[in-house]
Amino acid sequence: MAKGMQERSGGQLLADALVANGASHVFAVPGESYLDLLDGLYAVRNRIQLITCRFEAGAVHMAEAQGKLTGKPGVAIVTRGPGACHAAIGVHVAMQDSTPLVLLVGQIPVEETDRESFQEVDYRRMFSPLAKWVTQIDDARRIPEIMAHAFDVAVSGRPGPVVVAISEEMQKHRVAVPDIGPQRVLPAHPAPEAIGEVMALLARAERPLAILGGSRWTAAGKAAIRDFLVGNDIPVAVAFRRQGLFDGTSAHYAGDLGVGADPGLVAAAKRADLILAIGTRIGEPVSQGYTLLDMAGATPIVHVHPEQSEIGRVYRVALGVTSDVNAFALAMAGQRVAAPRWGAWRQEVRAAREAQAVAPEYEGPLNLARALQALEKELPQDAIFATDAGNFATWPTRFMHVKEGQDFLGPTNGAMGYGVPAAIGAAIVQPGRQVICFVGDGGFLMTGQEIATAFHHGVAPIVLVFNNRMYGTIRMYQERTYPERVSGTELTNPDFAKFIEAFGGHGEVVERTEDLVPAYRRATASGKPAIIEIRMNPEQVTNRATIADLRAQARR
Repeated sequence: MAKGMQERSGGQLLADALVANGASHVFAVPGESYLDLLDGLYAVRNRIQLITCRFEAGAVHMAEAQGKLTGKPGVAIVTRGPGACHAAIGVHVAMQDSTPLVLLVGQIPVEETDRESFQEVDYRRMFSPLAKWVTQIDDARRIPEIMAHAFDVAVSGRPGPVVVAISEEMQKHRVAVPDIGPQRVLPAHPAPEAIGEVMALLARAERPLAILGGSRWTAAGKAAIRDFLVGNDIPVAVAFRRQGLFDGTSAHYAGDLGVGADPGLVAAAKRADLILAIGTRIGEPVSQGYTLLDMAGATPIVHVHPEQSEIGRVYRVALGVTSDVNAFALAMAGQRVAAPRWGAWRQEVRAAREAQAVAPEYEGPLNLARALQALEKELPQDAIFATDAGNFATWPTRFMHVKEGQDFLGPTNGAMGYGVPAAIGAAIVQPGRQVICFVGDGGFLMTGQEIATAFHHGVAPIVLVFNNRMYGTIRMYQERTYPERVSGTELTNPDFAKFIEAFGGHGEVVERTEDLVPAYRRATASGKPAIIEIRMNPEQVTNRATIADLRAQARR
């Protein structure tokens, strides 16, 4: 035994490994498969805050939100079998959103393997399509090594989730091994010739468009890429649900390329003669179903991504730059084109965005566009937005703007049930910042019970529930394809304000345009977790079309 090194149980070693690798919070639903790890976490309770959640998917969404906000791996722990299956939703979010995450899953005793023991699952097989790496620890001596590598993998290249199964009896074994912390690795910088080639392509352009996406952006990186793009008068779009990467109030902001993108922005992207795709994978939502650009490279693309295998995966590009996004941004910050020729182009693209943000005259007492625009003026400069998936999400995206200093969390994989847990996780890991959540009635009743976690841990997000009594996105597609044949998309809901009042929180119901801001002010003043239920006109199924409109279009 090395001098000064004491024997520790596997459970204690796992907890100490989390400390050694910088974990500040652990989001968990307890299970008997990791009792020894829970005991280890008790011993380090002054170093790591254990957040007790109500559903495994909610726990992983909270950890994923931490990963998005901090750029460091969020950590979740779930039990075997059903717990792991529930958690898989959050792993899929982290994978498609390129979010660093470490998920620990309790496992059966090794000696029972392949007997279909109680809650037995082979996690390597189960999670292999969903995670960057899946492993299992059966030997307590290897805990420090494997846990350190798990954290390293989660942040390397294209960030993503790592799943580590921890067998039950291994956690009881006592061994004497040293802790291992994260590996210090300098970020990948653009090749020396890359900067000149980017600027040469830009100098030849007449209609450039930047698309910002990806994860693990730092404040310095965002400021540097802003200085480069604004300094060269380039219009800037953000990838699907990446609104926190660029100031939406800037004269250079062109909108978001994703589900429900502004038609004017889509048209501009098709007319662009140079695309600067920085951080984004140019995936299906951003590329509008792979229709936005020519895959053979007719439109020159500069693609900057930390994972080389993502460059050229779908689109042949004029220049691929393998680089950490922040390193690339800092390298480009001072670069200037001698005489940009696209001032009128930038103004045209911006004008299209401004036109889309003008509130139409919607029928009924609630003009949701105007209500949200009034709400935007009330929000703190460091507010955190957390959104769920669904048609409702296109309303704040179209009519509100995320400002510099604010953050935006949303599932690029379209997972319903993300918003409420993400908002709670954000409020826990960044106390002092106001968190506002946008969620539909369908998504809220998938994980809305996690509001109990907010009360349990003393945080107070404000949740806006957009209630149109249907699965709105599916109803939209249904009416386009099978008009008037409503099947499976209608919903029966509770009184959401009373739901949170039952916990001791603050509830409001909004049915008119002018009622949203006063309700928000009262919710904020209450200091409690709050729900503002916005009762929408079900006929207005999207911010651009009514059900009658969709039916008429389908009959043409």
